[in-house]
Amino acid sequence: MVQVGQKLENFGCMTYHAGKFKRVQLSDYKGKWVVLFFYPRDFTFVCPTEIRGFATKEQEFTKYNAVILGASTDSEHSHKAWFERDLKEVTFPILADTSHAVSRLFNILKEDEGLAHRGTFIIDPEGVLRYQVVSDLNVGRSVEETLRVLQGLQTGELCPIDWKPGQKTLGK
Repeated sequence: MVQVGQKLENFGCMTYHAGKFKRVQLSDYKGKWVVLFFYPRDFTFVCPTEIRGFATKEQEFTKYNAVILGASTDSEHSHKAWFERDLKEVTFPILADTSHAVSRLFNILKEDEGLAHRGTFIIDPEGVLRYQVVSDLNVGRSVEETLRVLQGLQTGELCPIDWKPGQKTLGK
């Protein structure tokens, strides 16, 4: 299990991305910020609202040298069927953590059901975990808050409550 402030091992798995299956690893994104979010299952109700939310903000994340990676414990074939049917606007990779190794690494696997809790993780360009939020299955996350935290982390400063880009930090 990794904790905030620790460097991650080079994990990887199959993905569904832009109509194709491809194996990716964290090292493929060296030099970039990685926003990794786990969702419980394909073909569900809350999950597509979050996935679409990240898709809508993908260009904003790109402005901050960040890539988005979605993930669940479903297979890449399940991802393909769902995304081609319902989520055609999504252009970022979706990890297929069928071995549950990545979910276990981030300590979000719900073992009895073989699915991941809703987890959001921000990894810096050197592979260090800088942020994590994990919640139960029934409440979706805030993509806006994830973007705000990424922006705050990139200042290298102390950011007060409800800080937003352009506002003063508590730094030097």
